Amino acid sequence: MKSFRYSVGPWNIHTGMDPFGPPVRKEVPFEHKLARLKEIGFDAIQLHDDDAIPNVNDFEGSVLRSKAKELKQQLRNVGLVPEFIAPRLWEDERTRDGAYTANSQQLRNYAKERSLKALEIAEELGTNNIVLWLAREGTFVPESKCGVRAVEYLVEAINYMLEANKNIRILIEPKPNEPVDKSFIPTAGHALALSYLTSAPDRVGVLIESAHSLLAGLDPADDMTFALAHNKLWGVHLNDQNGLKFDQDRSFGSVNLRQAFNQVRVLLDHQYGQEGQFVGLDVKALRTQNDDLAYKHLSNSLFVVERLVQKAKSLQTEHISARQEDTDYEELDRLIVDHLLGS
Repeated sequence: MKSFRYSVGPWNIHTGMDPFGPPVRKEVPFEHKLARLKEIGFDAIQLHDDDAIPNVNDFEGSVLRSKAKELKQQLRNVGLVPEFIAPRLWEDERTRDGAYTANSQQLRNYAKERSLKALEIAEELGTNNIVLWLAREGTFVPESKCGVRAVEYLVEAINYMLEANKNIRILIEPKPNEPVDKSFIPTAGHALALSYLTSAPDRVGVLIESAHSLLAGLDPADDMTFALAHNKLWGVHLNDQNGLKFDQDRSFGSVNLRQAFNQVRVLLDHQYGQEGQFVGLDVKALRTQNDDLAYKHLSNSLFVVERLVQKAKSLQTEHISARQEDTDYEELDRLIVDHLLGS
């Protein structure tokens, strides 16, 4: 029996394209991805608005909702449920200067109206989670935007969505850089602070992605505990990252097993998932993998999470408590390493 309910996005079955090279694998049709993900062991699907409805800018109103209903039936047929919808605002040519924080009012209006489509899709699919990865909300040239005004624009956009649908929850997914040099909301702390500026702070939380924390020089488990302390950890994307490179989306635990262990331990210790949350993965196959081997990163990551759950549950907590009491942290360090080595 699985310890968590797991989610994943269709983009995690990937052609192998990276910032330095073109695709090396064939694109897999969406419906084939759904079936394969269910077969691997996932329970839910993460979706951008244009994953749910390709060319989403071309549709609105009853046509948009009809297409969303078709997708809902497609997911039901496979046995997957939707975890969230995320407006993909960073790929449109109109958002090259940012979306919600663009200097142009007209472009900010486009971003907000595009976001309303995500809300409509989510409503039809039966999820109330809207994820905001604020990808281009930042700067390359610091003087190009006023940081105070940018935060005000973000609050305005979030309030606009909260008012448009009283049932949605917004999960802010922070990241310090890439594709911009500097993000306005780079860390979990910034995302949580932003939530308290909105008109409905109880409906704005965070989604922590392991690699994004690592890119900020932070420990993902620490970000998770901080969000948990605020009762605002509503989503996680587990993966790994080897240094301060571009966002690698490595298989979970493949770079730093102890950091991975502590993320799982934190989630278990604080009953994450008991209120319906999913443990999400955001991992991509290595570029070296051939088409028929480009799924192992998914099954490997699930395997690592479940094995680390076993490790966390078998940890002798009385020994930890004793070392916390006598402050022999060298001994505690050895105990954890020994436990992970499996002696």
